[in-house]
This record gives sequence, structure tokens and C-alpha cells, in this order.
Amino acid sequence: MSKDNPPLKKSEENPEPGLGPMGFGILLGTAALYALYLVLPIVFGGPYNMRFLTGPSAFVPIAGYLAIAIILAVRPRTSRWGAGLLIGLGIFTLLGGGLCVGSLAQWRA
Repeated sequence: MSKDNPPLKKSEENPEPGLGPMGFGILLGTAALYALYLVLPIVFGGPYNMRFLTGPSAFVPIAGYLAIAIILAVRPRTSRWGAGLLIGLGIFTLLGGGLCVGSLAQWRA
């Protein structure tokens, strides 16, 4: 043992790390995307009464989200936050695709 780093006592153990900016970005990003694409259509009366997320315009929020996430990931001060948002986009795509395939598999022709 060196004199600079004395051994830690049991009461002085390192604390567990918190959620951090990356975890917060993952949670916030995934929740925001699911709220936009699942909750918002339900609030506006289903897909037949809602016209602003139909066709190609459904990809505009994803493009904006992706641009913001990339800008945050490139900057050194916000890189963890941006990385969390990008991971959140991946989780949204993976789970959202599973939900979509699951609902389409239940349809009868």
C-alpha cells in the first residue's frame, strides 16, 4: 500500500454511481419518442383522426431527434447525454418494431 492511497474502511466504500447523463438520455429519449408515436395518436382519437404523423411526415420528428442527438454527442461537454439519446433511439426502434410486427401478426386477411 502506498502512503497516498490508504485502504478504505467498510464505512468509507465508494458510493454507487447514479443514473448519470447517459442513463437519463436513454430514459428521456425513449419515453419522449414513445409518447410522440403511441400516446399522442391515442389522445387525438386514433390514427383516423390524426393527420400530422401520417405518410412521410412521420419521419420528420425522428430526423429532428437524430440531428439533436448527433449534435449533442459530438460536443465534448454533452457527449454522454447525446450518446444516451442515440441509444434511446435504438431502443425505440427495436421495441417499436417488435410491437408493430406483433400487432401485424395478429391481423387476419
